[in-house]
Amino acid sequence: MTGLPTYHHLAPEQFLLTDEEFSRTGRLLHARSGIILGEHKRELAARMLGMRARKKGLRDAAEYLAHLQQDPHSTEWNAFVNAFTINHTAFFREQHHFGLLADFMRGRTAPVSVWCCAASTGEEAYSIAMTLLENSPGPQARPFVWATDIDTQAIDKARKGVYTLERVKPVAENLLKKYFYRGTGAKAGMVRVKPILQEVVQFEPLNLVAPSWPSTEKFDAIFCRNTMIYFDKPTQTRILERFAPMLKPGGLLFAGHSENFTYLTKAFRLRGQTVYTRADA
Repeated sequence: MTGLPTYHHLAPEQFLLTDEEFSRTGRLLHARSGIILGEHKRELAARMLGMRARKKGLRDAAEYLAHLQQDPHSTEWNAFVNAFTINHTAFFREQHHFGLLADFMRGRTAPVSVWCCAASTGEEAYSIAMTLLENSPGPQARPFVWATDIDTQAIDKARKGVYTLERVKPVAENLLKKYFYRGTGAKAGMVRVKPILQEVVQFEPLNLVAPSWPSTEKFDAIFCRNTMIYFDKPTQTRILERFAPMLKPGGLLFAGHSENFTYLTKAFRLRGQTVYTRADA
């Protein structure tokens, strides 16, 4: 086809970006999601922009980026941001947090609510829900988990609650029997979350750098683990200071093992290993 850039005829891994296009991609991604686009993501950016441009019938990456800038409400923004999110998660990852959550919950007034703000494909949110249900005083005090993520594809997968047996290996056998169906026949090797667990968790797409968050709920705990590392320091500080008023008195903020919020804001103080509480508590 005449008039198209040469790299449209190359294999997907050979798509190219100019320095200006890569820089522009980083600016758009940061403004939209807060995510920092490192130089090591250059090939990923080139491949993604080239393929999305071709799918949209656009000439090249420059036209694709122009399309995004011209229409801030375009559904294409979801695909753009999704391409740069990292869905590295697991059931009961950083196990000590769940033991601490169980102990903490026993001293809270029911019903207990937790915000899992980087829910990815659902493993963390369902781990939180199982912990709450196992330590709930009774069915009349059913807990609530608000599970959000900027990646719309990950949220769709999380809602379905279908995983391989390999993925659920960290789940204790008694919990696996109680909260999951095992697949048979064509579904052998798979499990699906039971309604008793799904009913506790509400999955929604949410952008942590959006001007407002669609919840007036106050939470007993917020899980924001291994997420802040993808933001710059000013963005991290703004998010933390927005978290503080969303926690109930004495509420906890759980961070990832490689994250340290102590020097970012005075809104929180360290309570234990990667666990924080509001400074005014």
